[in-house]
Amino acid sequence: MAISSKKRWFNREVTAVGHIVDSGIMSDILDKIISLGGKFEITSFVMGKTNVDESNVKINVKAPFKDQLDYIVEQLHGFGCLAVDDSSAFLKKAPKNMVAPEGFYSTTNHFTEIYLNSKWRKVTNQRMDSVIVVKKNRAESVKLRDIRKGDQIVCGLTGIKITPEFKQRDRKDFEFMSAEISSEKKVELAVDEVTSLLKKNSKKTAVVAGPVVIHTGAAGALSKLIKKGYVQALLSGNALAVHDIEQVLYGTSLGVDINTGMQVEGGHKNHIRAINQVYKHGSIKKMVKAGALKSGIMHTCIKHNTPFVLAGSLRDDGPLPETINDMVKAQAAYSHALKGVEIVIMLSTMLHSIATGNMIPASIKTICVDINPSVVTKLADRGSKQTIGIVTDVGLFLKLLASRL
Repeated sequence: MAISSKKRWFNREVTAVGHIVDSGIMSDILDKIISLGGKFEITSFVMGKTNVDESNVKINVKAPFKDQLDYIVEQLHGFGCLAVDDSSAFLKKAPKNMVAPEGFYSTTNHFTEIYLNSKWRKVTNQRMDSVIVVKKNRAESVKLRDIRKGDQIVCGLTGIKITPEFKQRDRKDFEFMSAEISSEKKVELAVDEVTSLLKKNSKKTAVVAGPVVIHTGAAGALSKLIKKGYVQALLSGNALAVHDIEQVLYGTSLGVDINTGMQVEGGHKNHIRAINQVYKHGSIKKMVKAGALKSGIMHTCIKHNTPFVLAGSLRDDGPLPETINDMVKAQAAYSHALKGVEIVIMLSTMLHSIATGNMIPASIKTICVDINPSVVTKLADRGSKQTIGIVTDVGLFLKLLASRL
């Protein structure tokens, strides 16, 4: 009798529920299986009959090797797929402070639930690149540095369900964005849509801004947005505050006249002079209180009690007294300021935009304005795929937005 040389394939059934057709997630799942050398068989598929209804699919995933199958299933988890035979989440104790057990689950920025004691439980403080700590049936995303010995950490993929963001056919917000990055031809339309979004939004909006806002002469426009109550938190670095104060005191930004765009003789010293004036008064807040700083973004934030966070960096001059130079404390301050935020507008700052993107869930509407489209690409590559890009001069964008509002 002939011996069959047919190779045995390993298989595992997964399921996905949600708006997987409208969002293109269904095709992404199947493409991923094939690209990783697997095969699939759709064993059950119920498509939502309306744009509100969810679809439900069961897929039998096959691979020639068990390790390969495990890897494919792990990759499908990112699309919201759940293994049918999954049970409760698997917990291990942290062996020491700041150390997770082997095999710990690393979070995404998508809405996440874990199955624990016969119930799906929401993971709070959702953010990417964290672990899930369980305490008294409560699950929370926690940074590695905040783990304490004995904490119950979720490990593996068992009993973990994520829900990727999806597009709704009748969604009005951001309808001008048919692609990830809007071209300059659509800037005015983009501004109109952002204007409408801010006017309708009663929740918290955070602005992440770089010094380019000052260099392009848009400090007044951003100050106007803060005065009108459209900004509830400002996140930035030392440079924004330094050049904001420089332009108020001396009319320059990096030594360039704000009005003429011409280099001022000796202007390269102006930002150092500005820092010196802040030191003289003890802080930006004290400078405002003394009447020595009468306008600008920082003045407006302080006068209107708008919280701001300035995170330091290696290249900072000064830095200013309010700048947080301890990176762990700066991250914590950013994270605290982002609590309850529903919209984030990023203005020409790759460093702080990526840092902020790492701290927020994918459900937050994120708009990145930059003359360089690669900034938006980098954000998406780092996991912030919900980011919508508007490719234009940030000064033009802010001035148009302030005039609309």
